Amino acid sequence: MAYVNGNLALQPKRKPEQKEVIRETKKVVIKRKSLPVQEKLLYLFTVIVCVVVAGIIISRYAHIYDMNLHIKQMNTEQRTLNVEMAELKRQVEMLSDPERIRKIAATQGMVSNIENGITVKKDSVNPSIAMHE
Repeated sequence: MAYVNGNLALQPKRKPEQKEVIRETKKVVIKRKSLPVQEKLLYLFTVIVCVVVAGIIISRYAHIYDMNLHIKQMNTEQRTLNVEMAELKRQVEMLSDPERIRKIAATQGMVSNIENGITVKKDSVNPSIAMHE
């Protein structure tokens, strides 16, 4: 009969079963009171004021950025116009050269009237000649 349950020398010793102890604990739950309406409104208006101030600051920075861009464009345009103006001044000097004008007049068959003086017309009837000094 000893072998029915197997060799008892090889079986581990059984520990007596312990009863599980269930402890009842009470958790204290503190209900938080909600914020009063006045405080909620204060927080709401504070957030709204912060958003409005941030919007104003951002719009100012955008306006400043736009102005700086416009200034850069105007400076570029001014430099371009200065270069063009210098080129036009050079052309005016070249075209108003008296020697060049004399050559063009001679090729077109014109004659100098400097020796005779300047012709002045009065009342479109009697032309008179003023003496050249």
